[in-house]
Order: sequence, then structure tokens, then C-alpha cells
Amino acid sequence: MLPIKSLLVLYSYHHKNTEKIAKVFAKILDAQIKTPQQTNPDELQEYDLVGFGAGIDSGKHYKVLLDFADKLRSGNKKKTFIFSTAALTGEDKKADDHSSLKKKLQAKGYIIVDEFQCKGFNTNSFMRFFGGMNKGRPNDEDLKNAKEFIQKLKIQFQKE
Repeated sequence: MLPIKSLLVLYSYHHKNTEKIAKVFAKILDAQIKTPQQTNPDELQEYDLVGFGAGIDSGKHYKVLLDFADKLRSGNKKKTFIFSTAALTGEDKKADDHSSLKKKLQAKGYIIVDEFQCKGFNTNSFMRFFGGMNKGRPNDEDLKNAKEFIQKLKIQFQKE
């Protein structure tokens, strides 16, 4: 099987929660991780698979990643996946959290092949006064789930 040339566009700054997930993905995919600031939107066409990830802030990916998505040109049916870490999770919550980025990517012609989300340590707003929420997350179980997610995605991608 041919290797999948992959790129992860990641914005993770607060507690580096989403970066921990991206590193698991990068290892399995042998992918490069770049911030939106380090990435030229045109270079995405050089990759077979592109992952877009960031923490969730007020129900959507961080603005830096959303602004990057606005700068993208036509995706030409480029296969992508979305990932995030958040204080609150669940299938409905993930769908809501990812909807802004998903709409932007789909409007540009990108195909979203899958999505991943897990809990992340959160000390935003009043939570910092109580020691935060989800301390120790993403944990070993979250990283295991991330590994299983990306292995499944890689196998699926190689079959196509």
C-alpha cells in the first residue's frame, strides 16, 4: 500500500490538549503538524488527507482555525477530517462544535470523511477558580481512542 501524504493543521495553545491528540494522529499517519499561521492554503493540494483540529471555544473551533478555513481556495474534493478537544462532549455536542468548521470546509469543496472529539482540560472563565474541569484529559483512554480512530481512518482511506 502506498503511504498517505498527510498534513494536520492544528491550533492548540491553552493546555495543549488537542496537540496531544494530533501527535497520536501524526505518528500513525506519518504526518506533519503545522499551525494555520505556518500553512499556506495552497499547499493543502499537495496532500492526500488533511486533518483540521483545535480546541473548542464557545461552541466552535478556535477563531484562528476558522479564519484559516475562510482563506482556503477550492478543495477539489480533498479528503479531510476534523478533530477537537472540549470541556463537554457527546455525539450531538461534537456535531454542534464542529458545524462551523465543517460548513466552511464543505462550502469550499472539501469532503469530511470523519470527525473525532474527546474531553480536554478546561480552565476557561469561572472554571479556573475551581481547579478546572476534566483535569488529566485527554487521558490514556482518550489517546487510545484517538489511535483507534486514526488507524480505522487510515485503513479506510487506503482501501479507496
